Amino acid sequence: TRFLMRMRLTPDCSKMLISTSSGYLLILHDLDLTKSLEVGSYPILRARRTTSSSGVSPRNSLEVLTPEVPGERDRGNCITSLQLHPKGWATLLRCSSNTDDQEWTCVYEFQEGAPVRPISPRCSLRLTHYIEEANVGRGYIKELCFSPDGRMISSPHGYGIRLLGFDKQCSELVDCLPKEASPLRVIRSLYSHNDVVLTTKFSPTHCQIASGCLSGRVSLYQPKF
Repeated sequence: TRFLMRMRLTPDCSKMLISTSSGYLLILHDLDLTKSLEVGSYPILRARRTTSSSGVSPRNSLEVLTPEVPGERDRGNCITSLQLHPKGWATLLRCSSNTDDQEWTCVYEFQEGAPVRPISPRCSLRLTHYIEEANVGRGYIKELCFSPDGRMISSPHGYGIRLLGFDKQCSELVDCLPKEASPLRVIRSLYSHNDVVLTTKFSPTHCQIASGCLSGRVSLYQPKF
């Protein structure tokens, strides 16, 4: 498959997610690395979830999605960044339009369970939260991340970063799942760079966040709420 960008494993290593710059998200379900990962040609991959004649998905069954992105229903998009919730509940994507005039951060809940009908593949991801990003630094990849507890997202935003939550109280995702996709809440904005921020990361052990910009500067923050 061409245009591969990012690969992530769920915390329990049951799924492998692969994103492409052409807007596709590939999910290998019930991952078994002792078996072959040969999955055929690209036109076959677009058939999405594969099932056996008994209706039970085999190990390493493949699903190919084009995740919903707000405002991009009539245009293609590029998935530039891919992260997974630390508890395996959701995936976090940074997407840009093919014309680089819009950027979005989107959260998708994993929907478990078998398809309703074996011949009708289901979509394993549901868009739950989103926010439009500053369209600054066109053409550069912006890497975002979850906090270690999964309650917040740190996302590059122009010359700084924004801390985003599923609600204003920084609740767990499972405690505030909306019936329809809802905007992410801006908890705090932090700006300290003189160039476009391209990456940000939470410390796994301390209340600290790092951000790095295009000119090579790294800033460390210890936010107080």
